Amino acid sequence: MPAMLLASLLGTYLDLYFIGKGMYYFPNRPFSAIFSINILFTLAVLPIFMILLLKVMKSLKVWLKGMFVFSISLAMAALEKMGEDMGLFVHAEDWHHLYTFVGYSLFIGLITAFHGWINKKNKE
Repeated sequence: MPAMLLASLLGTYLDLYFIGKGMYYFPNRPFSAIFSINILFTLAVLPIFMILLLKVMKSLKVWLKGMFVFSISLAMAALEKMGEDMGLFVHAEDWHHLYTFVGYSLFIGLITAFHGWINKKNKE
């Protein structure tokens, strides 16, 4: 539960920051008159996605975890491009999908480390 909450909060604040900087925006989003971010993604999809990732990563060896994060981050960059083509969001002209790859790698790494730290604290 703490990792889900952190993923949701961090995802929300990152979206607010990057949207505020004009790096991207969501033309079609729930409650668009109220929120500039896609709250469906940050409050539902992202936390559920992280639960599934953490469950899979729990069963992997360290080097496989790295490969898994690499693969997921690469897939997110590809899915982002597909999402753009479908009109789900729009990036600034100077956006590179490498940013998404690096961002998701760091995001997943941070949430995974936090999850491990919380579980270690709970075992003590």
